[in-house]
Amino acid sequence: MRLDEATCRRLLASARVARLATTGPDGPHLVPIVFTVVDDAILTMVDAKPKRTARLQRIVNLEAEPRAAVLADRYEEHWGRLWWVRVDVRGTVDASPHGVATTREALQVKYRQYRDHPPPGPALRFAIERWSGWAASAAAVDAGVPAPDRGPR
Repeated sequence: MRLDEATCRRLLASARVARLATTGPDGPHLVPIVFTVVDDAILTMVDAKPKRTARLQRIVNLEAEPRAAVLADRYEEHWGRLWWVRVDVRGTVDASPHGVATTREALQVKYRQYRDHPPPGPALRFAIERWSGWAASAAAVDAGVPAPDRGPR
């Protein structure tokens, strides 16, 4: 069943991880992200996990082509509980102290790990342009909102 914008927003906001798709000179680039939804934007940032370079491909891609997509989903072996939400977005990279601090604070509300290990940035802000989503059933939507993060067990 197709999902309306309000349901898409609720499911996306509750998801713990999504995939960010950008396009670069070598074609599509897909990476997992942690994020938060604030008003009509998706916020994420570069964190401190080890990386080969600080100049990540997603940043290079967004600077050249700001159109991107974010996809979150729920998969279970019981296919009656499946759902996905895709958001077409326009991304910007923000390395300003205010942009980084604001995004970091928003992410720290959702992710305990970022309270203990604040991400250095830069911040990535994605203005939401279009929502689309699908669920196998109403029960999938009801089951699709996970419990809040309680941190490592």
